[in-house]
Amino acid sequence: MELEVRHLRVLCVIADTGSLHRAARELGMAQPSLSTQLRRIENALGAPLFVRSRTGCHPTPLGLVVLSRARPLVTEFAAMVTETRAAAARAACGFRLRIGATANRAIPGWLHRLRTGVARIEPTLQMNVSANSLLAMVAAGRLDMAFVHEVEGSPLRMPPGLHVRVLVEREPQFVTLAANHPAASRDRVRMADLAGDRWMVDATVDGEWDALFRALRSAGLRSEMLHGDYLTAYSLAAIGEVVTVSQPTAHPRPDLAIRPLEGDPIGVRLLLAARTEAELDEVYPYLEESYWAVAREAPAYVEWLERARTPAAARPVDGRHRRDGLANTPTRTPV
Repeated sequence: MELEVRHLRVLCVIADTGSLHRAARELGMAQPSLSTQLRRIENALGAPLFVRSRTGCHPTPLGLVVLSRARPLVTEFAAMVTETRAAAARAACGFRLRIGATANRAIPGWLHRLRTGVARIEPTLQMNVSANSLLAMVAAGRLDMAFVHEVEGSPLRMPPGLHVRVLVEREPQFVTLAANHPAASRDRVRMADLAGDRWMVDATVDGEWDALFRALRSAGLRSEMLHGDYLTAYSLAAIGEVVTVSQPTAHPRPDLAIRPLEGDPIGVRLLLAARTEAELDEVYPYLEESYWAVAREAPAYVEWLERARTPAAARPVDGRHRRDGLANTPTRTPV
């Protein structure tokens, strides 16, 4: 029997799961078939690689040696397959850049700048409420990059091998309420000002329900929380039925007030993830420019930014300097 990469992957999965049963389930095999395959691999190498016991499967000393050589090979082969599939998919759609994103007002301007900028990149867009799903699609080669937000307190599951560039380290989330709401007269709204209101939040967005729940409990509130998409939430907020969390770049409306929350209890990190630094280098400047362009159009956010500035870390709204608490310089993080 000649060992192949698929056999090495079997060994890695068994070691990672610590159980033939769990490994078979992850590999999509029947457990007897996996047991037979493991025996053939061990016979080919001439010694047992795992010790079976009631507590599971544990590598033998020889198994540890084999695994130390197998893991980099399996990882490299998986990366090669992913890159090849991604290149083939891009070739099939005319070399278009496949972008995934969670909702953000910077996206239309970003796509326009990609198409009309020096690089003349033709993008496609796939929206999804789940940042984790989009990141997994990038890792699998089904997308080239993803622009997503990570809710504070709910870390994203970042697949190995992705590179990340942070657009904003912590973007405060504002509250949207009816223009005639008593709290709308304030420059900053206290959670206590909304004690009698119901909140609507999209629970399908990774981390957002938990973030609001924590903010309410921290303020000592037991407010009712309703699930709904944000288009519906804005419509209901306009007539005073609910209040809702919103991005600070949300476009002003005459029937709605968009205000910072006192103490900024809810924050998100905005980031762009791709498989290579070269891909990030090519498109990140267009995204950064687009984001600060929409920030300039949001009066409440402009005021918040002005208040947040410090003499040592000032950045006016035109985006030429650093804002306190916001990431301007790209952060390169191989994960």
